[in-house]
Amino acid sequence: MVEFEVTGTTVTVHITGTHRLLALRENVVFDMSQVARITMAPVDLRPPWVRAPGTFLPGVIAAGIFRGKGRKEFWDTRFEGSALQIDLAGGSLTRLVVDTDDPTSTYLRLSKAAAA
Repeated sequence: MVEFEVTGTTVTVHITGTHRLLALRENVVFDMSQVARITMAPVDLRPPWVRAPGTFLPGVIAAGIFRGKGRKEFWDTRFEGSALQIDLAGGSLTRLVVDTDDPTSTYLRLSKAAAA
């Protein structure tokens, strides 16, 4: 599970609880100018094959950095339908797929910040 903090144009994604240990990361930071698209993540979406570093149990949890051809993605999801998909361009990461307590509210908040 993650929490989003928006300060100006900087977004900090704080990884919380045991997910911090599973993802081997405390936070992910990106600029709103890098956001190409924000959507609700499809439940059947899966990460690229190469996990480096992180945790993956098929259908249970994906937490950490995952790499594929031309992709570097951060995932923190339990595949329960409460994840946001944030596609990025121009930074080190190409996509984030993360669970939030209230995905609809978070989606609206980030979309509003991206439009500003």
